[in-house]
Amino acid sequence: MDFTFTEEQQAVVEAAKALFADVVPDGVPSPALTSGAVAEDFDRALWSRLADADLLGVLIGTEHGGVGLDAIALCLVLRESAKVLARVPLLENSAATWAVQAYGSAELRRRVLPRAGRGGLVLTVAANGRTGHDAAELAVTAQRDGDTWLLDGLQTAVPWAQNADLAVIPAHTPDGRTVLALVPRDHEGITLAEQYATSGERLAELRLEGVRVAASDVIEADGAWDRLRDLLATGTCALALGLGEGVLRMTGEYTSKREQFGHPVATFQAVAVQAADRYIDLRAMEVTLWQAAWRISTGADGALPTAGDVSVAKIWASDGVRRVVQTAQHLHGGFGADTDYPLHRYHAWAKQLELSLGPAAAHEGALGDLLAAHALG
Repeated sequence: MDFTFTEEQQAVVEAAKALFADVVPDGVPSPALTSGAVAEDFDRALWSRLADADLLGVLIGTEHGGVGLDAIALCLVLRESAKVLARVPLLENSAATWAVQAYGSAELRRRVLPRAGRGGLVLTVAANGRTGHDAAELAVTAQRDGDTWLLDGLQTAVPWAQNADLAVIPAHTPDGRTVLALVPRDHEGITLAEQYATSGERLAELRLEGVRVAASDVIEADGAWDRLRDLLATGTCALALGLGEGVLRMTGEYTSKREQFGHPVATFQAVAVQAADRYIDLRAMEVTLWQAAWRISTGADGALPTAGDVSVAKIWASDGVRRVVQTAQHLHGGFGADTDYPLHRYHAWAKQLELSLGPAAAHEGALGDLLAAHALG
């Protein structure tokens, strides 16, 4: 792969840095002090600014008013957003518009993409199945009925579901295919039950009972869900990387100022070694992220399917982000648990990202299955 970013990708990340520069991570109540959600809605003002900067249309084609870039560009923006814990459905909305752009009908693209790129239509994706551990596409059934589809089932932990206009819902058909249905949150037959993330953000259990969806709102293309799922996972790895980089920077600044025995604690060998280990974690998270994003963006062939590169990125992101925040808490001492200092928020978000990615051992098993099925060399 080529690790050099294009001029367009570099321009996007510079725009993201400028936009997120004044976002503060403690703009809502602390999740440690809140029994429910930290806020009823996402940051609409920031969402509007993202739309004005064309950052909601990174994956939308220029013919629909978007920027027309790729998964690498999206991951660059997500990385910057996570450094400040930006409370916006940027990953879910972007991934959903990518699926519509790549696999939707011309009519569906015309209806959805221009409005989504301008911020007037917000999309999310139901990707966690019934429990968060089972295949999302098996949690909902889809039965064709003339010009409509009939959906029944349940998806848990759907992010931003109460505030998004449309949810992209994977569902399995009687003949074993997976379709993607775009369903309004207030559609007849849909019930939302309140859930909360470890980070304090709102989630929802989404129950579908006899939900009838027009065929024009259903994507039937083979492979659409597999690629959308890979993009969501890779984007989550980008969030983990950005969060980890933000935390390591905070730790470096704190340990450079905190003194013991007349010297900054950053000069102590035990502190420096731990920080160096976490820096190595972040570089491994970064290189595996770009490998996965590059495979998704280019469709390039490899020794393993793209899912293999995504699994490697998830292994490093899931374990790496946990190690980074744990070390940061340790090096901050009791100050790291102070709710007037933002580190505890990063710890909560990191735990939510780790839970979203799933355990590294599970991804190692998936990678092993791919290695067994594809001879190398």
